[in-house]
Amino acid sequence: MKISNILSKRNRVLLRELVVTDFKLRYQGSVLGYLWSLLKPLFLFAILYTVFGLVLRLGTDVEHFPVYLLLGIVLWSFFNEATKQGLSSIVDRGDLIRKINFPKYIIVISGTLSALINLLINLVVIAFLMYLNGVQLTGNVIWFPLLLIELYVISLALAFLLSAFYVKFRDFDYIWEVVMQAAFYAVPIIYPLSLVVAQSDQLAKILMLNPIAQIIQDSRYVLVTTDSIRLYDLLSNAFVIAIPFIVTIFLLVIAAMYFKKKSKYFAEDV
Repeated sequence: MKISNILSKRNRVLLRELVVTDFKLRYQGSVLGYLWSLLKPLFLFAILYTVFGLVLRLGTDVEHFPVYLLLGIVLWSFFNEATKQGLSSIVDRGDLIRKINFPKYIIVISGTLSALINLLINLVVIAFLMYLNGVQLTGNVIWFPLLLIELYVISLALAFLLSAFYVKFRDFDYIWEVVMQAAFYAVPIIYPLSLVVAQSDQLAKILMLNPIAQIIQDSRYVLVTTDSIRLYDLLSNAFVIAIPFIVTIFLLVIAAMYFKKKSKYFAEDV
């Protein structure tokens, strides 16, 4: 069911205004403005590709490695931005919550949709880089929108959880920052998964049970190169292969229930 069918007209207008406001305020006062939504991942890509691609020579065995690397960075950047936006979204909108009675989940959704706009802009850059690198699209590309939906769902689920936690425990801002720094290296973004497989096949399987790792590797497979190792390539057990999807749905259900329970007290606590 579409969000527009769930929300009333009043709430749809509020959601739209919050998304537009979030996107405008993010770059207000900066000289380059919206260009930063493109430049941030490109700067990170340039640094990581120089260090790990050109100096350390990682990814030399991966076809179209620059595109392979940038796609991983862009997808991770969305996940990072959506969860960080979600974490502080309720507290940041405390004045609005105390003045107006409306479904509080709209605030969290608006933050993730704002991050989604950035993701879509960056995917245009990736499409251009794919063209320059001569990447040939195959029929597998039809699976990419489903992977984006999976990525959005798990980001939204964590945004709901983190926003509710942060209302009571402000330490979660620092905790989540540390978690994300560690997770960046635990997910095969800057290094090919083949390097992990060469060292420990078991470790590679464990890493790929992470939904974010699964989404990034599957996205690389369907868009860039079949050299991208998927969980499906490492395991044959259908239930284990489905674990990232099960985790995503389970997390969304738990997050929605917890957020709904705690949202009654947001006006008092923020």
